[in-house]
Amino acid sequence: MRIAMAQVSTGTDPHANLDIVAGRTRQAAESGAELVVFPEATMCRFGVPLAPVAEPLDGPWATSVCAIAAEAATTVVVGMFTPADAANGRARVRNTLLVAGPDGSATSYDKIHLYDAYGFRESDTVAAGSAPTTISVAGHTVGLATCYDIRFPELFTALADDGAELIVVPASWGAGPGKRRQWRVLAQARALDSSTVVAAVGQALPDDPATATSSAPTGIGNSVLVDPFGELMAEYGEHEHLGVHDVDLERVEAARAAIGVLANRRLAPARAGVVTA
Repeated sequence: MRIAMAQVSTGTDPHANLDIVAGRTRQAAESGAELVVFPEATMCRFGVPLAPVAEPLDGPWATSVCAIAAEAATTVVVGMFTPADAANGRARVRNTLLVAGPDGSATSYDKIHLYDAYGFRESDTVAAGSAPTTISVAGHTVGLATCYDIRFPELFTALADDGAELIVVPASWGAGPGKRRQWRVLAQARALDSSTVVAAVGQALPDDPATATSSAPTGIGNSVLVDPFGELMAEYGEHEHLGVHDVDLERVEAARAAIGVLANRRLAPARAGVVTA
């Protein structure tokens, strides 16, 4: 499969960000990409209220992305925000991956694991998803995960159990000491856990120093493509970059036969409850 990883830096204007999606998708399609992966929060970066920009999948932003994908005859995965029910008096959204098909269709995945870490509380304004999701691209099964999901191996093995050969991980990774190393190690570990190719595509480091040093996770770049043996196939720098890569998915079966982690799993026994008198 030929995939494109669009490491971009988006701002707070969804319309301007739509122009970025259109331009990068067009470039990727001209290079023969069957799948174009954009980062989390491509619709609008973190660090501002998200409820005012959230739209349903049949709203104008997602509809425009579907038209872009159809014109380019490729599948586009892009991070956006969709409305969710309020909780505790607060407006909330869902952190959604829109999948726009080459036929103009739309499907989605809502981020399951919310980033309540390093002093940031995504769950205050974002409602969690609950369903692991796969899609079909060019006859192959592709799993979907978002940013903080990459810290949870069970999701990746569940996607592998559902047939995923490639798992895409759009992200807007938070900056901080050791975070770049963690990002790379986690992508390699999840590829090994699931014996899949992992394409982890992050927001580029923002050009605006004030945004780059925000407490919100606005991106550090360093997107990586990892094969099912855990080897780095590609790694980007901090700044915007569009890479097109030919991925040999036959290596997935080779890794599963050689390493055997999926076949050799044993469920941990249920722990007995403690009874007190």
